[in-house]
Amino acid sequence: MVKENFIELFADSFRKNWDLPGYSDYGENDTLTYADIARQVARLHLLFEQCHIRRDDKIALIGRNSSNWAITYVATVTYGAVIVPILHDFNPNDVHHIANHSESKLLFTGDSIWESLEEEKLTQVKAVFSLRDFRCLTLLNQHEAAGEDGQETDPIDRLEQDKLQPDHIARLFAERYPNGFTRDDIRYADKLNSELASINYTSGTTGFSKGVMTTCNNLAGNVTFGFRTKLVAPGYRIVCFLPMAHAYGCAFDFLASTCAGCHIHFIGKTPSPKVLLKAFAEVRPSVIFTVPLIIEKIYKKQILPLIAKPTMRWVLNIPLLNQTILGQIRKKLVDALGGEFREIIIGGAPLNAEVEEFFHKMKFPFTVGYGMTECAPLISYANKDEFIPKSCGRILDIMEVKIADPDPATGEGEICVRGENVMAGYYKNPEATAQTFDADGWLRTGDLGTVDQAGNIFIRGRAKTMILGANGQNIYPEEIESRLNNMPYVMESLVLESQGKLVALVYPDYEAVDSQHLNKEQLEEKMEENRQAVNALAGNYEKITKIQLFPHEFEKTPKKSIKRYLYNVQ
Repeated sequence: MVKENFIELFADSFRKNWDLPGYSDYGENDTLTYADIARQVARLHLLFEQCHIRRDDKIALIGRNSSNWAITYVATVTYGAVIVPILHDFNPNDVHHIANHSESKLLFTGDSIWESLEEEKLTQVKAVFSLRDFRCLTLLNQHEAAGEDGQETDPIDRLEQDKLQPDHIARLFAERYPNGFTRDDIRYADKLNSELASINYTSGTTGFSKGVMTTCNNLAGNVTFGFRTKLVAPGYRIVCFLPMAHAYGCAFDFLASTCAGCHIHFIGKTPSPKVLLKAFAEVRPSVIFTVPLIIEKIYKKQILPLIAKPTMRWVLNIPLLNQTILGQIRKKLVDALGGEFREIIIGGAPLNAEVEEFFHKMKFPFTVGYGMTECAPLISYANKDEFIPKSCGRILDIMEVKIADPDPATGEGEICVRGENVMAGYYKNPEATAQTFDADGWLRTGDLGTVDQAGNIFIRGRAKTMILGANGQNIYPEEIESRLNNMPYVMESLVLESQGKLVALVYPDYEAVDSQHLNKEQLEEKMEENRQAVNALAGNYEKITKIQLFPHEFEKTPKKSIKRYLYNVQ
């Protein structure tokens, strides 16, 4: 068990960092100090009291990144309730299901999201609040003072909307703290680390997603690992653009950074490279947590056109001279990302092999970690100076790793983990929980790979997507897609098996196609060149036999993984 209590981490941070800047919504002028955040949390505690929320009641939260999203999360867990963060781009039916399945009593939502929801389908929620200003939007599922059997109903079934509005809560706050709210007034729930803190619903691949039961210990394990490794520290500037309802963004952009006393700048817009580069230049972050998609887009749009020029390719093949050029490219990229970060931590999905190789060659300060929602999320990490290329870091000091049923020839097998960060199970789903753990308590990750003697993890692909070749070879489509995605006029790709052969579906980069005025026949010729170029780097058993053009972007999960199960070859 992690020795630091999760709830106390917040109390300690607010007291220590009282006057430091804490939260800013990027693009707006207001900045909340840690004192301001603590006061807002106290106001929401009063609101929860008015709603008759009890310890371990569930509170659902959906919206884009913002200070108020963060405050709602902190207020919920420090009150002793259980937070249910929902990714803002889940469709309305999934949101209804998650709110109902989790038995959430309250729902905090962005106003635009609320417009897309149907009140009658929220059968468990008693009150809905706006994340913009915490006003009560509506009351739901309220009943008379006595039920049909004459028994008194639960007080939460008889709420009065005017007593839940910000003005009334402000009056209660003034009465509760007549001399003002100070450090000494911070009193949070006495909750053990073994108890439940959140339920995170995974993006899933089919049907409704599963609710990952994350304990206070799981979250404290991630947060305190961030402290020990100095990933975060007081006064660090953070650009928070990963969805906070996703385990990776939640743990490090938000939770660890809040508990460390960082100044977090929340990006509420869609984090396109253009938006992010502007934010990085203005905020000058101290550390950057990101996913491969963002880095790969920057590489493809800004670096690849530069190094693809014939003269540049020639120079990069000359020793000494190439280091000078690579140093210039590295400086340009570091400056574009704010120029003051210690390292970039990439996680959430595999990093494109070509991008990783080039970043390593030019000594760019990056590292690749590995995690999953079921581990809240971190499994492995090594800092930029200890990072082994092609790995995803070293197993955490509070975790263990083993390879199940390794192949005698390659050592590859399913990566299994156990330790402080591993979830308690899936909410109200004992069957899925039993399938995920083996008899000795090891969590089956579903990822295939190897582990070296130092504990560095090397991932080859997902067990579900691996294709078995005609002669028994393991084919990892993600590796082929990684090479194909760097080819001209390819935006994204999906490699599938059809009648024993590999076919690639490709969604073209139509912006590049239009800029070169290519017609359909010319584009098909370019794709054939791409196919041959990719096959030249592949083994005989993993060659693509055909590229089939796809008319639009592939449908993705909220963490931007393609929903592979939706597609097949025509």
